[in-house]
Amino acid sequence: MYPAEFTIPMAKDLTGFGFEALTTPEEVDAALGQSEGTVLLVVNSVCGCAAAMARPGAKMAVRNENRPDRLYTVFAGVDKAATAQAREYLLPYPPSSPSIALFHDGKLVHFLERHHIEGRPAEIIAQNLKMAFDKYCVPAE
Repeated sequence: MYPAEFTIPMAKDLTGFGFEALTTPEEVDAALGQSEGTVLLVVNSVCGCAAAMARPGAKMAVRNENRPDRLYTVFAGVDKAATAQAREYLLPYPPSSPSIALFHDGKLVHFLERHHIEGRPAEIIAQNLKMAFDKYCVPAE
């Protein structure tokens, strides 16, 4: 577990942008167990690729005209039980931090694992997500 004073700014990078933090397994089930609409989940991390690529890419992407209905995040290494529960919804993919998942009507339809994120500019991450949003999401109101 990482010290809270170290991770709070990293968490606020997403929560301050409209992502809701899921900190318990029950919150994860309530958020990801929904069967209607679209949900974006960012598995946050303390690594450099989360800071430079995953979080900025996700934030750029949600400015798209078509965007998910709900935005959530879990923090690997901080909220361990919530992250473990979220990873159940990400199967058959192995644990990956950071990672970004899009769900449509309760089904995982798009997933970026760490190896898709690491070493790629945030703009490329955003473009990848925007293509998925354009396929599965409706224009934001």
